[in-house]
Amino acid sequence: VPSFFAGKNKADMGKGGSSGESWTSYKPEPASVLELRSDFIWDTKDEPHATRRRQIQKAHPEVRKLMGPEWRSKYICLFFLVLPQIWLSWATMELSWPKYLAVAYVFGATITQALFLAIHELAHNLFFKKPQLNRFFAMVANWPIGIPYCVPFRGYHLEHHKYQGIDGIDTDIPSRFEGRWIQGPTTKAIWACCQILTYALRPMFIKAQDVTHAHIMNWASQIAFDVLIFYLWGWKPLFYFVICIFLAGGLHPCAGHFISEHYVFPHLDAVQETYSYYGPLNWLTWNVGYHNEHHDFCNIPWSRLPALKAMAPEFYDNLATCDSWIGVIWNYILRPEIGPYNRVKRQLPEYLRSDAEAVAAQTRAKVE
Repeated sequence: VPSFFAGKNKADMGKGGSSGESWTSYKPEPASVLELRSDFIWDTKDEPHATRRRQIQKAHPEVRKLMGPEWRSKYICLFFLVLPQIWLSWATMELSWPKYLAVAYVFGATITQALFLAIHELAHNLFFKKPQLNRFFAMVANWPIGIPYCVPFRGYHLEHHKYQGIDGIDTDIPSRFEGRWIQGPTTKAIWACCQILTYALRPMFIKAQDVTHAHIMNWASQIAFDVLIFYLWGWKPLFYFVICIFLAGGLHPCAGHFISEHYVFPHLDAVQETYSYYGPLNWLTWNVGYHNEHHDFCNIPWSRLPALKAMAPEFYDNLATCDSWIGVIWNYILRPEIGPYNRVKRQLPEYLRSDAEAVAAQTRAKVE
């Protein structure tokens, strides 16, 4: 078994989650054997981000200056994403199919992916200081997506951060059905073409949410917007919104982040469960590629994540990274040792088994 820290056993260290070792000593090591997995990677230690966060805070107390909302985000989202996407839904109505699909793929799907990730930033209260303003603005960002989604996403996503990898709580992890059936290039290619469906539908099958006032507001706001668009321009703009969802969450360069963030790539490192990508597509996706940095400090907005990496290079430069989102989709499809089972899972830790909120999270998703 490769060592996680110099001279240590990876299985014993559990990726640093509960160890006293410094993350500055991390040394990625590829797996000695690359083979198709028949089960998830089960870990007995806590997720890695809490310990690295504490170590960075101790080494760099000035990191607190990076925390808090980014005031420019709301203007970028409204004027470069929401309004242009609404305009495109109208402007494409009479285009020929080749031109329509080209515009929808190149511009529409890219904007939709950016809207997904704007809602991700809003889920962490990183647009406004007041939490409720983030909730309301998320519904505005949701409008050109066409389907109400921002409220359920927030509930599932915050649990993904709080309980990363915990069996039955973190719905970001593929199901066993996916692990058994999505094997080989053909089924993995089909999955990659419509992976947005698995991200949207999987949580509802694994663990439902109670319908709250926030859900009703999300639905009412979205239905009102869709009815207005239909009244003004008919069904074609609504079709445009929906097709952009599928294009954005399929074989699109920006969709590579879905795979790159938390899959284990054994040819790079045997157990590392979160990867960062530092390439140019971050400019289109709110720096979501800085994913180790984001999970370490989810209260630092997209615009300051590069500053976090620059502030604490000894904690990040030694981690394995994803060099290409296009490449990660290619590798997922064609490399037999990469598939749905390449995710780290852990049982609910002993110290949380008497925690009412954690126990409840195993059966119902919380919406704050």
